[in-house]
Amino acid sequence: MILAIDTSAGTSVALVGGGIVAEAATEDTRSHAEHIGVFIERVLADCGVTPDAVTAVVVGLGPGPFTGLRVGIAAGITFALGRDVPIHGISSHDAVAVARGSCAVVTDVRRRELAWTTYRDGIAVSGPGLTTEGMLADDVDLSEFPEVRATTISAALLATAALNRIERGDDLKSLTPLYLRAPDATPGNGPKRVSG
Repeated sequence: MILAIDTSAGTSVALVGGGIVAEAATEDTRSHAEHIGVFIERVLADCGVTPDAVTAVVVGLGPGPFTGLRVGIAAGITFALGRDVPIHGISSHDAVAVARGSCAVVTDVRRRELAWTTYRDGIAVSGPGLTTEGMLADDVDLSEFPEVRATTISAALLATAALNRIERGDDLKSLTPLYLRAPDATPGNGPKRVSG
């Protein structure tokens, strides 16, 4: 069974084995840490299994805001380490592109910016990239790649996308988040001078 976690938009957790088994999700974009543990417990309970039933973990790497992504990826790493099972990371946009043909997956990454990735038959063609609402049509050929605006990411579809990529032989070992922009916090210029 695969435990899948995505926190690039809201929070979604799924337990998948031979199809969707259980999923818990919320569109709340600000309380990932408050939901993640509860959702993991819920999907395990819904399936009537213990954590020992999980044989792999899949985490969504974004694109998305900093805090949300860190919560989901850290939860996935912690669970995988605790169970000593493999962990795989994939773009959260891959979940939206499952079974959609040609499309441009677009998500809100806050600060009036959008993230986009173009797909053909579930395989990324270009992106992820960062744009604005007004520049989207300039950055993406929406006639070739019709827009799919996603406000949530399904962890169950994330697991499906990961299985599809593993079958193609893709390497999903990287857990590097897809932030697409520099962080707000920056290191200081050294110690501050104190005057007396």
